[in-house]
Amino acid sequence: MQTSSDRHEYPAHWEADVVLRDGGTARVRPITVDDAERLVSFYEQVSDESKYYRFFAPYPRLSAKDVHRFTHHDFVDRVGLAATIGGEFIATVRYDRIGAGGTPASSPADEAEVAFLVQDAHQGRGVASALLEHIAAVARERGIRRFAAEVLPANNKMIKVFMDAGYTQKRSFEDGVVRLEFDLEPTDRSLAVQYAREHRAEARSVQRLLQPGSVAVVGTGRTPGGVGRSILGNIRDAGYTGRLYAVNRAFPEDRKHLDGVPACRSVRDIDGPVDLAVVTVPAEHVPDVVTECGEHGVQGLVVISAGYADSGPEGRERQRALVRHARTYGMRIIGPNAFGIINTSPDVRLNASLAPEMPRPGRIGLFAQSGAIGIALLSRLHRRGGGVTGHTGVSTFVSSGNRADVSGNDVLQYWYDDPETDVALMYLESIGNPRKFTRLARRTAAAKPLVVVQGARHGGVAPQGHAVRATRLPHATVSALLRQAGVIRVDTITDLVDAGLLLARQPLPAGPRVAILGNSESLGLLTYDACLSEGLRPQPPLDLTTAASADDFHAALARALADDTCDAVVVTAIPTVGEGAAGDAALARALRSAAAAVPTKPVLVVHVELGGLAEALSAATSTAPQAAPRTAAPADPSAVPQATPDTAARRGGGRPPAPAPDGAHLIPAYPAAERAVRALGEAVAYAQWRRDAADPGKVPEYEEIDERGAAQQIAGYLARGQGLALGTEETCELLGRYGVHVHRALPAPTPDDAAAAARTLGYPVALKATAPHLRHRADLGGVRLDLADEEQLRRAYAELTELFGTPAELRPVVQGMAPRGVDTVVRAVIDPAAGAVLSFGLAGAATQLLGDMAHRLIPVTDRDATSLIRSIRTAPLLFGWRGSAPVDAAALEELLLRVSRLVDDHPEVVAVTLEPVVVAPHGLSVLGASVRLAPPPARDDLGPRTLPAY
Repeated sequence: MQTSSDRHEYPAHWEADVVLRDGGTARVRPITVDDAERLVSFYEQVSDESKYYRFFAPYPRLSAKDVHRFTHHDFVDRVGLAATIGGEFIATVRYDRIGAGGTPASSPADEAEVAFLVQDAHQGRGVASALLEHIAAVARERGIRRFAAEVLPANNKMIKVFMDAGYTQKRSFEDGVVRLEFDLEPTDRSLAVQYAREHRAEARSVQRLLQPGSVAVVGTGRTPGGVGRSILGNIRDAGYTGRLYAVNRAFPEDRKHLDGVPACRSVRDIDGPVDLAVVTVPAEHVPDVVTECGEHGVQGLVVISAGYADSGPEGRERQRALVRHARTYGMRIIGPNAFGIINTSPDVRLNASLAPEMPRPGRIGLFAQSGAIGIALLSRLHRRGGGVTGHTGVSTFVSSGNRADVSGNDVLQYWYDDPETDVALMYLESIGNPRKFTRLARRTAAAKPLVVVQGARHGGVAPQGHAVRATRLPHATVSALLRQAGVIRVDTITDLVDAGLLLARQPLPAGPRVAILGNSESLGLLTYDACLSEGLRPQPPLDLTTAASADDFHAALARALADDTCDAVVVTAIPTVGEGAAGDAALARALRSAAAAVPTKPVLVVHVELGGLAEALSAATSTAPQAAPRTAAPADPSAVPQATPDTAARRGGGRPPAPAPDGAHLIPAYPAAERAVRALGEAVAYAQWRRDAADPGKVPEYEEIDERGAAQQIAGYLARGQGLALGTEETCELLGRYGVHVHRALPAPTPDDAAAAARTLGYPVALKATAPHLRHRADLGGVRLDLADEEQLRRAYAELTELFGTPAELRPVVQGMAPRGVDTVVRAVIDPAAGAVLSFGLAGAATQLLGDMAHRLIPVTDRDATSLIRSIRTAPLLFGWRGSAPVDAAALEELLLRVSRLVDDHPEVVAVTLEPVVVAPHGLSVLGASVRLAPPPARDDLGPRTLPAY
């Protein structure tokens, strides 16, 4: 297939797998000379009407000349792409480069005529829209900037494909034909359209897996026990509402049932469609199963079988082959080496997993890349007591195993729309596409809470089985970027469950003010201290004494909730001697009754024994609402819901908290004050993020920025080579085009040169050693400041050379003195996985030793810049700590915004460092700067929609 063309080698990088509107997949690839028979077969299956729309006349069959023309391409001026399923064409698209008169042309002509043909059976699946994205990307790569298309007026479907694409267009009508012309440069609207289509397709692909109408378990043993037989039993015992089949090629021919389930020797033998196949056979037999499933029209696979990338290099290649094989038939895969999937919806009731019990129905979605962690999460949320709060249910559960295909990004797309899911909990060991994950997380977090714990944080490599792009960013930086996107980032599985319980059961707090009440003074004080540690604002604890009755708790909680200076209440309780279960039940009723009267403020309980009280507080069969109306996520996935104080106080999913079946209010209970308060702190921070998300700020426009001049300068520098660090003068010139002015420093290889430089700059001056081991290390003595005259300068020069070596080793420079202030550092870097990141901190030990840096994704808005300088732990030094003068924060924010603009406008600028930046009470001075250029890393988030390549 990868055959040489007339002028160019076969462009293998144009091959891609795409998810279609209905959730199936197709393969997009260039058409070659080997495709003649496929093209003829494809054309024979197209209706006469579709042929007429393509050729504007009856065209029953392709001539030999047509076949030659449509299969011979130079991959520059003439390009054809095909969408394939099962190796056969389902659609084609081609462009031909044309000149001013519409005649065939070559480069530098930048316009091409484009035409599509989609098999009738596959129309309406979004095939043409996907092909348009890919052919447009190919055209841009080949220097084509504009497409023209002629369409018959009656061909409404194709006109809609072009009109809905979001490109800048011009439409005309002449000689009975609609002529459309559109630029191929991506626009904000075209990207929004692309993201919306991606969302619908990927959400639908997961929906097909989690809501199948029929399931076949392939590899069910003939005798009890074994993985396949266990999963079959779990599906049956959960009350699955669809059709279930047991498949094993070793079944006797006369066997019709297994454990009451229809039994077949092959998927091919099943009479009727199969939506999902759960594959449990040994890895060496999986390819045969995939072929059977693909030929039968199975929509998706859950591969429980191990022995893939989890077993080493040979297994990794086996895993790649598995994904390629399944996608050939348009199927998506969860796994391999997966624990399984669960959907508790009454309409589905699917437990296609190794979990022996079906979790209670609820509002929490779970995603785990590890089967062991998935078991732990399900166990915690399912059981009563044991460190958590009893009855809390699950909406859906996905264990992705090696995550060869379906990933956390896909499941996020599904959860965003899922009305059954209010809170999303994710355990991730790797993030395959951080750019996409942060984009989806930001959108999801604006609608419902997303809590993430990341494993393998410090291992330096992804777990076996996870093929991901490496990031050079430290874990702390990745965590900061996730928090910027609204992710509630926690460190442990315990924290993950604790935060999820609170967010699933209680409204979001309107602020950090916390009331504390209970019958234990000591427990109240521990809670008070924990609140201070989490940055909350606790009120003095109210001690009800150990003699407090349930009525006393009710009255105290009601008063606290009615207090306008309180945003949340933590109730501490110790067991009452002699009352037992009856006392716990009475206290629980009292607390639920008081909390239900003020449903806009969260209530948490801390008690020393998780027994009857925890069960009574959460005495409901599920967290599912009984009568509250559901509100789906916004229809436009590119739109961010407005987070007003009212909506921010609601539960995730944009709905007020629902009452328990008996009208009571579910209250989460925790065995330790620290756990409860930590969960509350995360909820407070998330609620604030929701409010801030309503007004994310803007990227300012600075009129004096010379974007074109900077582009020309960068292009000239890169013409020298693939990557380089700019010299001092070049750096200053480039930064100056963006309004970033570096304090001039002159080299001083000799004392006389130093004196001449000082006369040029004017006294007082600073003398600095710029050798790598001394740069930015004032603590080592390599800097002399406030040198008022030539005598002091020469004395300082002699001291430096005596202490540290020859001038050639020191590389001394002379620089004019800047106003006194706080030394800071500004950095920007383009990470190949996460994208462009802007970082800020104080210069010196605070940054180097403590890692006290704050980070934001580029482009940075004015609100991002404001929060960035206030996010570091040492921020008080900038704002008048211990009587010092506050620095010019506005000037610092503007500097950050200008650096962000430079990197965002010119991705060839892969690294910028400004150090030190001395921020004074009025203005700032950039005393050192470096810039590194390189060809920009490839950005898969700006190209056409594709699945990860295998």
